[in-house]
Amino acid sequence: MSDAKPVDIDVLDPDIRRFVTALNEGYGRYPNFDRLPMPDRRAVAEQVRAPWRAGGPRMWRSIDTRIAGRRGRIHMPFEAPALGALLYLHGGGWMMFSIDTHDRLMREYAARAGIIVVGVDYSLSPEAKFPVALDEVVEATRWLQRAGARHGIDPKRLAVGGDSAGANLALAAALKLREGGGPSLRGMLFNYGAFGPQPSASYALYDGPRYMLTVEEMGHFWSNYIREPADLENPLAAPALADVRGLPPAYFCIAECDILSDGNRAMAERLTAAGVPTDKHVYAGATHSFLEAISISPLADRALDDAARWLRGRLIEG
Repeated sequence: MSDAKPVDIDVLDPDIRRFVTALNEGYGRYPNFDRLPMPDRRAVAEQVRAPWRAGGPRMWRSIDTRIAGRRGRIHMPFEAPALGALLYLHGGGWMMFSIDTHDRLMREYAARAGIIVVGVDYSLSPEAKFPVALDEVVEATRWLQRAGARHGIDPKRLAVGGDSAGANLALAAALKLREGGGPSLRGMLFNYGAFGPQPSASYALYDGPRYMLTVEEMGHFWSNYIREPADLENPLAAPALADVRGLPPAYFCIAECDILSDGNRAMAERLTAAGVPTDKHVYAGATHSFLEAISISPLADRALDDAARWLRGRLIEG
């Protein structure tokens, strides 16, 4: 790990600071949160995050359905015979959150980019460990190719994306699909992804609850996701180790003040070096999960608009 010292001034965007403070206060109402049984912990997380998923764009139609055997949701911004679609995978350290916690984020992408956005509740750890969730995501992508047309989806215009653990699953799914047996993807969208457990300078700079995600939490998430330490040598669990040649174009939304920021920069550089068209946007003063602050944050608003332009280019104009 780097010898860099933690910063001693508040470098966060003021609105993102309000968001982080509100979430910390919400979890603070449950001082025994980390000792709760996992179902109770997940219920608390859903409650604490509920205010941040409220409001936002209204959809022409939203459908809850089964997608490859899992609970799924399809957001259609307007009526059209065939639209490109993004399969969006929520974060939460592979252990928490759902298509409900990330519902507004999915609707924002649908409305801003003019595409269909699909979410799926993949199985969570520690009850379901690697590669269960990954296999479900791959099957969900194949389902979009096979059955998406009945929901107005153009099966030839598909992308995968997600935040944090969801970005990990999106990249790992693209790696599996590259080997055959699935649809050809038009793009990959990564929001502050968790691509490997290796520490870096950003781990030292942005550790602690003031920056949302802590080093201890991330270690806990990794240890609960994998079956055994050897899984961390598998590029489908830790895509930072993968051969990334031949993957579809990628987009990175990187929060500057995030322990994962260095890992995201490194992954973007690896993709670029491998000849994969890659767009990288670093947002100064942003923390992990900052896009969920869209109701109060112009910075999150700008970041969502940036990604929407890229999605339109991949799924509509391309």
